[in-house]
Amino acid sequence: MAESMKGLHRTHRCTEVSNAEIGKVVTVMGWVQKRRNLGSLIFVDLRDRSGLLQVVFDEPKVGAEGFAKAGTLRNEFVVAVTGTVERRSAAVNENLKTGEIEVIATGLRVLSESETPPFPIEENSLTKEDVRLRYRYLDLRRPDLQRNLMMKSKVAMLLRNFMEKEGFLEIETPMLTKSTPEGARDYLVPSRVHPGSFYALPQSPQLFKQLLMCSGYDRYFQIARCFRDEDLRADRQPEFTQADMELSFVDVDDVIDVNERLLQYVFREAIGVEIPLPIPRMSWQEAMDRYGSDKPDTRFGMELVDVSETVAGCGFGVFAGALENGGSVRGINAVGQGAMPRKKIDKLVEFAKGYGAKGLAYLAVNGDGTYKSSFAKFMTEEELRALVEKMGGKPGDLLLFAADRNKVVWDVLGALRLEIAKELGLLDPNQYNFLWVTEFPLLEWSEEEGRFMAMHHPFTMPMEEDWDKIDSDPGAVRAKAYDIVLNGTELGGGSVRIHQNDIQEKMFEVLGFTKERAHEQFGFLLDAFRYGVPPHAGLAYGLDRMVMLMMKCGSIRDVIAFPKVKDASCLMTDAPGTVEEKQLEELGLQLREGAADAP
Repeated sequence: MAESMKGLHRTHRCTEVSNAEIGKVVTVMGWVQKRRNLGSLIFVDLRDRSGLLQVVFDEPKVGAEGFAKAGTLRNEFVVAVTGTVERRSAAVNENLKTGEIEVIATGLRVLSESETPPFPIEENSLTKEDVRLRYRYLDLRRPDLQRNLMMKSKVAMLLRNFMEKEGFLEIETPMLTKSTPEGARDYLVPSRVHPGSFYALPQSPQLFKQLLMCSGYDRYFQIARCFRDEDLRADRQPEFTQADMELSFVDVDDVIDVNERLLQYVFREAIGVEIPLPIPRMSWQEAMDRYGSDKPDTRFGMELVDVSETVAGCGFGVFAGALENGGSVRGINAVGQGAMPRKKIDKLVEFAKGYGAKGLAYLAVNGDGTYKSSFAKFMTEEELRALVEKMGGKPGDLLLFAADRNKVVWDVLGALRLEIAKELGLLDPNQYNFLWVTEFPLLEWSEEEGRFMAMHHPFTMPMEEDWDKIDSDPGAVRAKAYDIVLNGTELGGGSVRIHQNDIQEKMFEVLGFTKERAHEQFGFLLDAFRYGVPPHAGLAYGLDRMVMLMMKCGSIRDVIAFPKVKDASCLMTDAPGTVEEKQLEELGLQLREGAADAP
């Protein structure tokens, strides 16, 4: 039966007990990790969020009742132990922070008993994730997950400390706001007071932080909860945390400067990694041409090479067809992989098809200078030599080529170089390569919508030198936008915002907005801009992603206390769920027949 804590006070967390406490009486509390009964002595590993501490129960010291009670302890019982700290009588455990000491118990209270957990509470659990997420409250007891969440808390505090010293004000923005469908899908919240009307949960605090700049707050900061109803991946969740900021009277270099110093401070203080400044910068176009990605992993080479001119006029129809249709032919050199078995190459071909490729051409350079290739018979010896030379190919190398529209070629080879790097062990987890990607296209063409869409959002400032192309060649206009990338993952992104009315009106026109529609969706912001708006810019980090990379986790779920799974459901609470008919009536809602059974 559970006992009370009356009269007890915890003096230390488990790993706060050290050699300095030898000979002192302490009271520690936590969960039983393991119990070993040796007959005359009972050893218990006690666990709390700080770590493990060994407790020894010896009948003459703890008394017959206490010793008998210790014999009933099971894993995950919650206990309070009072005792004297002594040096370990047995071997020192160098793997534990408390490995040189133990507590000789003089008192024991069982504060709570536990049923046998459905899986062991241990680091690097091999239990299936869906089982662990169903019992997330148990999963969160695991030391590795606890370290992750403690690191997230530490990073949040470091961010706040830095921003306060830099003159930022932490201001909260609304969670119930107006739907602005330009972007990912909103989560909608029906209003009871206004039947037929809906709030939206914020995808970001974007519009409100711009209003704060209009209101003269100069530098804003918030650790904000955001919501997006989109398909999930390992580094995405329907609800997530942003470290969000906005600054007035600044341009690109000012935002980059404060954020480089922020990153340097946070990574140094949190995990002891020193980031050399300045962080390298690369234009979006260069990143796509060299790496096939706007978030390139620069820890290894294997860069893309454009061989379009080299193969122009060759007899290989796949290359020729791509060039005739305005596309390109590009390749990567998997150095030293020329002897890769055909079965493995076929797997790479299938992998490439998953990214839109119709196929993948390959050429292996043999040790004697001959070639093994899927297309050599369509090209002359001279053309093949020129191609190998352009690719920097040497005996023993494997050259892989994609031919299609630029976007497909970039997607395929960008993903392929990462896949090969993973297989070859080229991704050093202890290396932190930061990169600014700048000068993004302002607009991107949507085949689905049949119009240009904002690559970031409709309030992104174009680069002044490109603005004269907005009518003649909108796709060529670059934006004052910037992303910060770490090891091939986008950590955060932002832009300088439009603060001139004429540019904003033109931007809406290019995006296909009528004045009426623009005012319907963004009227409160446009109205505010009529009363004096300073030039302003901002940036937001995915805080969960940042901690995921710091802690070298494979999934963003490992740094979120209660995450959702891929279908945006919570296995622990069974959310989302049905609601009572009365609740729907109050909201003026009626479900279509069969809607509850839809997948």
